[in-house]
Amino acid sequence: MKTYLPLLFFLLTGILSAQEVDIVAGTVMNAANDKPIENVHIVNLNQVKGSTTGEEGEFKLQATVNDTLYFSYLGFRSIRVRVTNDWLKYGNVKVKMTELGFDLEEVTVTSNNLTGYLEIDAKNIPIYDNYRYSISGLNSGYEGGDKSPNAVTKALRSLSNPADLVYNIFGARPKQMRKLREMKKDEDIKDLLRNKFDRETLMALLQVNRAEIDEILNNCNYSEDFMRTANDLQILNAINGCYEEYKVLQKN
Repeated sequence: MKTYLPLLFFLLTGILSAQEVDIVAGTVMNAANDKPIENVHIVNLNQVKGSTTGEEGEFKLQATVNDTLYFSYLGFRSIRVRVTNDWLKYGNVKVKMTELGFDLEEVTVTSNNLTGYLEIDAKNIPIYDNYRYSISGLNSGYEGGDKSPNAVTKALRSLSNPADLVYNIFGARPKQMRKLREMKKDEDIKDLLRNKFDRETLMALLQVNRAEIDEILNNCNYSEDFMRTANDLQILNAINGCYEEYKVLQKN
């Protein structure tokens, strides 16, 4: 019995060590004045884990060596930082973000000529033929596709076409697309996407560009109104639904 005790201790120690999770810590600061930035969103692109900075710009996030952390904050340039051995060994690091300059875009406002009579004005107001969807966790729905009875059939037919760009994107990036489910589980990532409309985080996580995202949604029969106005969480759910249909077709 004594002979096996050291071996058993060694095996238990190895198992516990393997279960240890590496955590990186740091502080996010404004590069212009070294002031901490609160509520910066950080996403581990490799492990699909998210976090946000506190009042003093501090954060902690699960990560291992060579993972890439993606930092984003409204009004600042998004950056990527690689996790190194020194970071894990020595602890807290300072990450500095640079403010962006914005040019105001010209906005065109159009009006509808209303008469004041409901029966007449109701006919003059434009109607957008989009189907309204809802997502769990959101207070309101969003536009996604049209109301035609064959909308689902059109989407499936498009996805089943091997020459389609959707097929090429999904088929060439199975690892990235498998992240879709993990992204939906992480509350920090969902909070980030719920308040963003620029697709940057989605592009970083899925390794696709803006044109490819639009092409996926277009081929899955989502409307231009949806693609233009949906937040990034709604886009995530739309792509995920499209990918699930793609996987079903591949199995069949």
